[in-house]
Amino acid sequence: MADPPRMTRRWLAALTALAVALLALGGLVWRDDILRTGLDPKEPFQTYDPPPAPDYTEAAAWLRRPVEPARWTEEDLPADVFFIGPTAYDGGRHWNAPLDEAQAERFFRRTAEPNYAGAFASVGRLYAPRYRQASLYSLLTLRDDAREARRFAYGDVRAAFELFLRDYNQGRPFFLVGVEQGGTLASRLLTDVVAPDPDLRRRLAAAYLIETAVPAEAPPIPACDASTEPGCLAAWLSVYEIERDQAQMLRDRSLVWNSRGELVNLSGPPLCFNPILGRVTDEEAPARLAKGATNATGLEWGARPPLQTRQVSAQCQAGILRVSRPRSGAFHRSGGWAERRKVASYNLFYGDIEANADARLRTLLADPNFPRAAQPILRRETVDDSPVHRID
Repeated sequence: MADPPRMTRRWLAALTALAVALLALGGLVWRDDILRTGLDPKEPFQTYDPPPAPDYTEAAAWLRRPVEPARWTEEDLPADVFFIGPTAYDGGRHWNAPLDEAQAERFFRRTAEPNYAGAFASVGRLYAPRYRQASLYSLLTLRDDAREARRFAYGDVRAAFELFLRDYNQGRPFFLVGVEQGGTLASRLLTDVVAPDPDLRRRLAAAYLIETAVPAEAPPIPACDASTEPGCLAAWLSVYEIERDQAQMLRDRSLVWNSRGELVNLSGPPLCFNPILGRVTDEEAPARLAKGATNATGLEWGARPPLQTRQVSAQCQAGILRVSRPRSGAFHRSGGWAERRKVASYNLFYGDIEANADARLRTLLADPNFPRAAQPILRRETVDDSPVHRID
């Protein structure tokens, strides 16, 4: 059989190249949709069989807690920190991650714990529960199934928080800290558990809800209006200054709790706390005031990371914290598609949060009316029976 004419071969090669180019272009245009679809469990939440529940009386149900969680002495740090980690599980098979999901475990140990929980290591003992967290996919869609997965996760963290307060905290000062999805769950804990209880409100050093939407008009507890004020709420969502579209997307896609415990779209501006200034304000915070950013990913727990000062400036605008581009290349997003949609693998405000939390705790403890918790009984005393003599 004769070879096709040279012109025909050229046309075939050109058409093949065009088809490959169109496929590649389509992959780029619809890449997010393709990858997002791959994380969809493809099962209604109503018929979904979730992983087994945690037992928070067991050490295995905690990512981090003291060796003796119910005991403390005068040598221990003066407060406790209840920390709810961010989304770590991408999705695929489950709406809610199993407690032993290896990917989520790695993300917490390598990224969330050293970069975010570490900022509170100098003020309190850390209690970080495992929970059946809603998948990353549930944060990328506004479907009812995704909202149900996030409501389901709240049941775990509430059970952990109530056990922490009852059996472990024992009347000590405490911080409530949540990052991203964990911050949304912490927001509801403030509404359901902390706000209605005068004793808990009095002992709360502060609540830090990092990269979390909270309605500015109706926060669950008063916002932090001063840099040393205890018992208040610090919450913010941040974008880089040049990311105008990202700021609008945050407002459009953020979910908050309504009075019926449902996740609904944010309807007004979110609360905006400026970590550099330590308060809710629209005032600009220049980079010269920033106490230190860090990329602590991979650092072992207990090792304080080096801080780089004067990296960013920040200002709240229309409820969003607009941050200047960091000077160091250590603070650039990296990783695959899923990693870039999770909380950043660095903390631009580590030093600011660390100093701010310390100042609020000092103010709380300096109050002469603050109730001091009694130390737990560390050993049992045996009391022998004493004979009773009858006196006529």
